[in-house]
Amino acid sequence: MKCPNCGEEMTDGALYCEHCGEDIHIVPDFEPELESNLEQTISGIVEELDEHSPEIENQEKNSENTKKKRHGWQLIVVFLILLFLAATGMGVWVYLYNSEEYQVSCAIRYTDNGAYDKALASYKRALELNEDDIELRFKLAEVYLLKGNKIEYEYLLREITREKNTSEEQLDRAYGKLIAIYRAREDYRTINDLLLSSGNENLISTYQSYIARAPEFSIKEGYYTTIQPVKLTSFGTGKIYYTMDGSEPDENSTQYITPILLEEGDYCIKAVFINDYGVVSDAAVGEYHIENDEIPAPEINAVSGEYSYPMYIEVMDEDTEDIYYTVDGSTPTYASSVYTGPIPMPIGKTVFKFAKILDGVTGDIAEKTYDLELNTDYTPAEAVEDILEYYIASGRVYDHEGHFNETEDMYKFYYQYVVNIDDISDFYVIAVYLSSNGVLTRTGTDYAVDIYTKEQFKLQKDNRGRYELTALE
Repeated sequence: MKCPNCGEEMTDGALYCEHCGEDIHIVPDFEPELESNLEQTISGIVEELDEHSPEIENQEKNSENTKKKRHGWQLIVVFLILLFLAATGMGVWVYLYNSEEYQVSCAIRYTDNGAYDKALASYKRALELNEDDIELRFKLAEVYLLKGNKIEYEYLLREITREKNTSEEQLDRAYGKLIAIYRAREDYRTINDLLLSSGNENLISTYQSYIARAPEFSIKEGYYTTIQPVKLTSFGTGKIYYTMDGSEPDENSTQYITPILLEEGDYCIKAVFINDYGVVSDAAVGEYHIENDEIPAPEINAVSGEYSYPMYIEVMDEDTEDIYYTVDGSTPTYASSVYTGPIPMPIGKTVFKFAKILDGVTGDIAEKTYDLELNTDYTPAEAVEDILEYYIASGRVYDHEGHFNETEDMYKFYYQYVVNIDDISDFYVIAVYLSSNGVLTRTGTDYAVDIYTKEQFKLQKDNRGRYELTALE
């Protein structure tokens, strides 16, 4: 079989010429050679009919009427043959027209040969046969790009992103191609809007450098009774700009670097994020009312400094309720020690912090640092040991662990503080505890040991809270 276009030999049954790429149209474009062959075939059939119809020949010789009948019979046969061939050709044409595989193969061949219009027609027909095939849409879009029609190319890619049956891989591919289009145009605003409208966090994370989302505030809008530091955070790389007068922020506004401190008054903060491509986000707005009921710091009697003698640390305020303090430098909370009265200054360096806490609001803090170094070589640990020796010598306990009977119960001795008593001298105060089953309980018995003479006394308080010293026997 020869190609009707170039004359090259073709494989039997081929639908197009492998040499020139021309389609072999079965219907309705019959080539001259095919028509000649068809006529010869029809003539042969007619002659064969004539050879097998001697009676008709005899009738033709003998009668004109018989000739007319024979001629009519021949026409009918020819018509039927033509009808059969036309039906067969039409059937083949209909089959190929409705074959997605055939249409795609034609489209590929047309694309390879640069016949882009024919390729578009074939891909469109294939899509009519299988409209859910996303890959066909990609191929159709690529042909439009090859043809130089970037509008249709972009439209088809956007259409792919909206299809429900688009896979994650296909979605990523479509967005990648679209972003390449807008990046080439330096249209970064469209890239930002495209990604944000997708609602796909994976895509947004992948292309976060193109995103300009509104900044976020660290605290919610509303009413506050204390000074509030407001932090602004953003997504991606860029800068935050803000205003506090209600005006719209831009790159000429104040750049956010450190937290914004809100004190007394009303505030309306507006902030935008501008990414590295110059895309400006929507404005984020935060409105705040700060009514700072200032709580002053407690007044303390002893100033910070170095001390060589014991003294009490006392809050001088008229109202000493709701005052909490710490001795480790941390900010006072409800979990801290409650101030109930004068506090003996600890030996060594100590950082005190005092604050009044009302309704969960911590007032200003009074911070004091004391360094108490006594003028003696006699230590609190030695005073504790001396009281234990006294208990052993008087028979109150029978070993240095403090056992006083056959059980595991024992007395324990702990240094409490150093204090000056009635200007007599300075004393270490030692408290006695009962240890039973691992539980310590204060017995109420205290001892005072002179830090200079080491003399021991039993220590009590009278009804007015004054110390009384009783010498030991």
